[in-house]
Amino acid sequence: MARAVGFSKGMSVGGRMKVSVFALVASVGFGAAAHAADVAPGDVVYDEYGAVEQSLTGTPGNPEEGAKIVGSKKLGNCIACHQVSALPDIPFQGEIGPMLDGAGDRWTEAELRGIVANAKMLFEGTMMPAFYKDSGYIRPGKGYTGKAADDTLGPILAAQQIEDVVAYLATLKD
Repeated sequence: MARAVGFSKGMSVGGRMKVSVFALVASVGFGAAAHAADVAPGDVVYDEYGAVEQSLTGTPGNPEEGAKIVGSKKLGNCIACHQVSALPDIPFQGEIGPMLDGAGDRWTEAELRGIVANAKMLFEGTMMPAFYKDSGYIRPGKGYTGKAADDTLGPILAAQQIEDVVAYLATLKD
């Protein structure tokens, strides 16, 4: 961990100097930056039932951000297929997938992570897309043109976004 070396001017207490807030924040920031990298989509370890025990980032998810992702048509768009009573301001919620109310009671955090990352590992034949997958697609196309993609396709959501969605879903209790 980085060591703070700066001191704030005029902040002595009992003849000792206090470490400046800036130096502390910087040292914590450097320590966080040195934290383990995200688990790559191809390196995610699913158990025999499709659950993912290990966090994809090592950073706890933010439920508020997760709610935004679940309700955003540009990000997760979960509400295209699922209903979420906790998000009443989002219109046109779907009925294809199960209602997400009570998801935090029905599934563990590891199961939720597995479902969001790649639901097909838990529910064979599901229509739900794999939100954290970057290979093994069947004929990925280039934006409704019928032509093959120019580049490799990245995951739909980033690792931290998956953790945020999991944190939000875990709050949905009956």
